[in-house]
Amino acid sequence: MLHFSNPQKNLLHLLADGKFHSGTQLASSLNISRAAIWKQLEVLTADYGLDIIALRGKGYKLHRPLELLVAEQIKAALTPVAADLLTGLEIYQRIDSTNRYLSDRAQQTLSGLVCLAETQTAGKGRRGRQWVSPFGNNIYLSLLWHYPNDLSSIAGLSLAVGVAVIRALHSLGLTEIGLKWPNDIYWHKQKLGGILIEVSGETGGSCHAVIGLGLNLYLPSKETATITQPWTDLSQIKGSISYSRNTLTSLLLNHLLPVVARFDSNGLKAYLPEWRAADVLLNQAVNLYIGDKKMSGLVAGIDDNGLLLFKNNAGEIKTFASGEVSFHDAGINKTAILP
Repeated sequence: MLHFSNPQKNLLHLLADGKFHSGTQLASSLNISRAAIWKQLEVLTADYGLDIIALRGKGYKLHRPLELLVAEQIKAALTPVAADLLTGLEIYQRIDSTNRYLSDRAQQTLSGLVCLAETQTAGKGRRGRQWVSPFGNNIYLSLLWHYPNDLSSIAGLSLAVGVAVIRALHSLGLTEIGLKWPNDIYWHKQKLGGILIEVSGETGGSCHAVIGLGLNLYLPSKETATITQPWTDLSQIKGSISYSRNTLTSLLLNHLLPVVARFDSNGLKAYLPEWRAADVLLNQAVNLYIGDKKMSGLVAGIDDNGLLLFKNNAGEIKTFASGEVSFHDAGINKTAILP
């Protein structure tokens, strides 16, 4: 879990515009030697994976402009409702996992703490899979919430969170965004983001949930070599239109916080119509994986409890609370690593 040193932070702020800056100019601006500039550039490249271009006679620049997350900017754009629900906002330059960080602190922390990171070294998706987390390009967000009742009271929470994300993206004018059971954000059968909710509690007692969200704004080509399923990001969907990471984070929190805070009282029923309208699997031919077992059939939607309705080749409809679902024409054996 790291924050930048002051020289690294100041240097990155100078380079964030994506333009060339000479070594002399950088050294003068930061009041350090050119050798120190070179050392800090090596750290930013080696430790944070930043793509820095060096060109004789022109200096140094980032491969593309970079917008760092700023807590004050994010908080300033929250609605009054979201601002009241937020109890803390922590931003780290590098962390193993935002979900793990909040899970470790859950017993000593109030509801409404949000953790954001510029990059994760051990980010994960479902079933412990790797979550590709290039520095400063996407959103890696986790939110902690405590509930007074046991785990059964928050069954289906991941589906409601998906609806909150859809609402946020729709408010930006993004269309054709869909939800793939149980917890993925999709666009045209390509994965745009994912939700990972980790819950803990005792039967008959209270519980808490750590809600993790990863959303792709821009994935550098060098980072995508290990991704083995169709993926996309907002830069591909909208082309030259770019989105402020700080603004988008605020917008997501404006929708996420009320949904998460009220879920134990509202329940899944309040979100079912919107989820079903966004269901990208409905009537699709898929393979369903339960452990090592594979079944082929059609998805018939979800029931009122958020369980998958799966119609097998014999015409029988069965319900499933968990499993891996893959489109037939989208790489049925490529579900292991998520962007």
